Amino acid sequence: MYLIPPMDDDPPAEFVEAVAAHERELRHEAVRLAGGDPTGLDIYQDVLADLAGHWRRLRWWARLSRADPTGRYLRRRLARRIRAWRAEQIHEVDVRVLRTPPGTPVAVGGPAASVAFHKAAVLEGTARTALPTLADAAVAWVHAWRRAEHRRIARLVIGSVLLVGGMVQGMSWFAAPD
Repeated sequence: MYLIPPMDDDPPAEFVEAVAAHERELRHEAVRLAGGDPTGLDIYQDVLADLAGHWRRLRWWARLSRADPTGRYLRRRLARRIRAWRAEQIHEVDVRVLRTPPGTPVAVGGPAASVAFHKAAVLEGTARTALPTLADAAVAWVHAWRRAEHRRIARLVIGSVLLVGGMVQGMSWFAAPD
């Protein structure tokens, strides 16, 4: 019965995969652009919530264009969020560009880890999303879901007010003497 169906309660697997693919770069870039300020992590989470809010539209566009617009969208949203954050600062923001440490591989297990454990990290269907990534995706999805619910309620209230106002206007027009 919906023109546009509501968001699912849980993030889809594609969304979690997209967050996992861009999380490291996005988190680092948010903190770097914020000049090392811890607010960069909040901005990172807000950008993920923006992505979750536009997820269906981005998936639709990806199917039409046969491209993946997610990375481009994330970079644009991050630039806008950082620009807005800098604009609302009372004092001038001193931004220092931080050097990135060279990428370090994630250790799969300790020295006594089995060969099967190492293979599981690279075989299709056995690699699992890291728990922090899943948490970031879930939190972003919940924030986007709340925004969508607030917008839906606002549309209902505005539509009801317009309907009642139109009915009152119509009744007064019909009741007016000729």
